[in-house]
Amino acid sequence: MSVQVSPVAAPTTQNRVMPEINRRLANFQPSIWGDHCLSYASEFLLLHFSETDVNVRQKIEELKENVRTMLTALVEKPSQKLNLVDAIQRLGVSYHFDNEIQEILQQLQKTHESDDPEYNYDLYSVALLFRLLRQDGYFVSCDMFNKFKDSKGNFKGSLCNDVKGILSLYEATHLRLKGEDILDEALVFTTTHLQSPIWKGLQRLKARHYFSVYQEDASHDKALLKFAKLDFNLLQKVHQKELSDIASWWKDLDFSRKLPFIRDRVVERMLTKVISMTSVIDDIYDVWDMKTADKLLEYMKMSYQALLDIYTEMEQNLGEGKSYQVQYAIEYMKNQVRAYHHEAKLFHQKYIPTMDEYMPLALVISAYAMLVTTSLVGMGELFTKDSFEWLFSDPRMVTVLAVVCRLMDDIVSHKFEQKRGHVASAVECYMTQHGVIEEEAVHELRKQLTDAWKDINKVCLYPTEVPMRILMRVLNLARVIDVVYKDEDGYTHARIVLKDFVASSMVDHEYKGVGIT
Repeated sequence: MSVQVSPVAAPTTQNRVMPEINRRLANFQPSIWGDHCLSYASEFLLLHFSETDVNVRQKIEELKENVRTMLTALVEKPSQKLNLVDAIQRLGVSYHFDNEIQEILQQLQKTHESDDPEYNYDLYSVALLFRLLRQDGYFVSCDMFNKFKDSKGNFKGSLCNDVKGILSLYEATHLRLKGEDILDEALVFTTTHLQSPIWKGLQRLKARHYFSVYQEDASHDKALLKFAKLDFNLLQKVHQKELSDIASWWKDLDFSRKLPFIRDRVVERMLTKVISMTSVIDDIYDVWDMKTADKLLEYMKMSYQALLDIYTEMEQNLGEGKSYQVQYAIEYMKNQVRAYHHEAKLFHQKYIPTMDEYMPLALVISAYAMLVTTSLVGMGELFTKDSFEWLFSDPRMVTVLAVVCRLMDDIVSHKFEQKRGHVASAVECYMTQHGVIEEEAVHELRKQLTDAWKDINKVCLYPTEVPMRILMRVLNLARVIDVVYKDEDGYTHARIVLKDFVASSMVDHEYKGVGIT
């Protein structure tokens, strides 16, 4: 079941030997949250059983049915439904209306090529239609954008005055596939103005920002906006309770004192306790075989036992016949530890591998496949044994997303890592293999990132190998990486990037004043 990591050959040329650097402690920043999150549990209990909470939930249900009615109502123009679906998705409440939205998009997929004047959309609506269908798995031809080009084959200059249309086109370009040159051109045309695509972003963060944007739109629907805000508040309380439980677990382990050299990032990394422990293992490296546990250093024993306890807890919480899911997760964790061990050997050999040697190991070290597998454990009837077998078949979706995560991490973190003494990253490997300077290596790696996203977009089109819900779970982890590592290593340097993101979605109560009347 496990995927083995192939050993890397010993160095054969002098230029692949790393300079003499003693591995040093990284002096990682401590958690910026302290015990702030521990109080959420008691706050949640007080609210959950209060009269206010009952009234809020009743109001949410009323507003939800109001929105459902809007979705199913007849409209004069298809673009009206497009705008409504877009608003619902961007406000973060589309999960309430999956069936209704699917019916709308299926109908639009069948009829959008009609000669009916109703489908002669402007740039904004054409790009919106393209994006909504593509991101939900439907293939639509990019030829629909030809109407916005002039006789010389360039995008019309007058489009620059259409701010809303340019934004919509920019968002659409991020769903492009390889060979869709018109969308490559459209990205160049729009990219000087816009730099934050919806497709790669985290829905909760995007929704938090979109509340104020949507509210300023004169045509916004008040019931939908109020529903989205109340729903955001309610989910925030649920997530705060979960965060409190995790923070309490982490505090009881006392790792910040016993293992001061690890990154204390429980608040920032919410994919259950496994992510936190993976970060610990990444920082200290552990062994798996319990028979040798008595030979380990004390801090390794402590970390190893904490990891075992997590998987034991998983098995206890699963229903009958589901324990096999934990075994899949364990197998991937074993492979993760093997990869850390191999990486440590490379460092001590002071060897700079080629990109072909580096990437297979680096993709495992990225932990993407392990975390995706773990995230499926206990997620309901849709996630069957076939889902886990699909993950173990080395699917293109997981491999390409692992490439995205690995390269984004390496590009922004390699300077810090090399200063403290670390195995060569993709940047150093590419520079050494091709004899280029850092700027050229980074430029080439960013081109590979662009191609990887095009592959991802193709895999997410129907017919898919597995249900779209599974693909979206796989994709969501990459969206986290795109946010955290977009411009710098936000995981290691949490005060710079993640502080505001976490505060925005988990701490701040800007919308606590939304009434229920």
